[in-house]
Amino acid sequence: MDFSHSTRSVELQEQLRRFIVEAIDPIRADLDQHRTQHPTQPDPLMTRLQEEAKAAGLWNLCIRDPAWGPGLSFVDYAPLAEIMGADRVAQEATNCAAPSNINADALIPYGSDEQKGRWLEPQLAGRIRSAFAMTEPDAASSDAANISLSAVERGDGSWVLSGRKWYISGVLDPLCAYLLVMACTDPEAPSHGRHTVFLVPLDTPGLRVVRDLPKFGFYDHGGHVELAFDDVVVSSDAIVGQVGGGFAIGQARLGPARVQHCMRSIGIAEDALSRLCRRADARSTFGLRLSERSNIWDWIADARIQIEAARLLTLRTAWLMDTAGDKAAAEQMSILKVHVLDTVFAVVDRAVQVHGAAGVSDDTPLANWYANLRSLKIADGPEEVHRMAIARRELRRNT
Repeated sequence: MDFSHSTRSVELQEQLRRFIVEAIDPIRADLDQHRTQHPTQPDPLMTRLQEEAKAAGLWNLCIRDPAWGPGLSFVDYAPLAEIMGADRVAQEATNCAAPSNINADALIPYGSDEQKGRWLEPQLAGRIRSAFAMTEPDAASSDAANISLSAVERGDGSWVLSGRKWYISGVLDPLCAYLLVMACTDPEAPSHGRHTVFLVPLDTPGLRVVRDLPKFGFYDHGGHVELAFDDVVVSSDAIVGQVGGGFAIGQARLGPARVQHCMRSIGIAEDALSRLCRRADARSTFGLRLSERSNIWDWIADARIQIEAARLLTLRTAWLMDTAGDKAAAEQMSILKVHVLDTVFAVVDRAVQVHGAAGVSDDTPLANWYANLRSLKIADGPEEVHRMAIARRELRRNT
């Protein structure tokens, strides 16, 4: 196994770090202020950053297909994702922010030429964004077979979508233009053939935002909304791939999504550990700096050990995806999702503890990271589902 990064990746890492320091950091506060004051309007500062990222060759870095993006291997992309992990602005400025970037993983192999021309190309150009509607309020969505939003074909070849989705990220972004919607087209079919993915423009009649939903009290730019599909009519051209092929498309999208979440999460762990160390060295209790106490040493040492192990596991998974394909790496993806999020969540939790009251406030990003990481232990497949898959494979190998 070769986890070394190419010369191109190393150069991009240095470029990306400079871009964050020289282009993003000076206007970060202004960007936050504009989004707070004008949440429904496109941000000219972000547009400027994206143009600078394009000019610097820091654009669509996550797109592996060389026909649609820079064609970096996942091993080469991993350190770039880590650099951007704690910096949502950098992710968006380089057009690498979820969920749009992950939807491209579905449209590139499964979308029709018309869908790619109308939706994928402007998305990869940064003119529009998108969202993925799968989770439902009245279904245990961790089991995809339970997805029940219905899609019924009419005599004229169009389809009527009816039901609810919720915690759909990115819909309130002013550039969000379409959804990929997982719908049940045949409830009597085998579990992996019941569903179909539809591409639904956001302005389609009958599609309604019910409310924006918080994550542990935090509201994110772009939102996490509940959607009502009140007899939404789409043509057969809205079908992505084949009728009944939704499960395969969902897996093609979710596998790389999990790995990218893990790559970015390691960047959060590194930032949290750095904050922990600086805080511990700056605060004293009962006559000693926190950094002189043995339990803090243990926390710091354990964090470093766990982060290094998580990074190696991430690179091994990326290497398998590069060399054997995404499907061959499925088992590693499950192991990765559980281990990395457990690791990063523990590191952030320790950093919160060392920061005391400041750790649960908005004075640091720790509380927001904590909330997002806790939600990621549910999103993209709850860790219990991944543990079940891991255990089943082990039983098949050993019994």
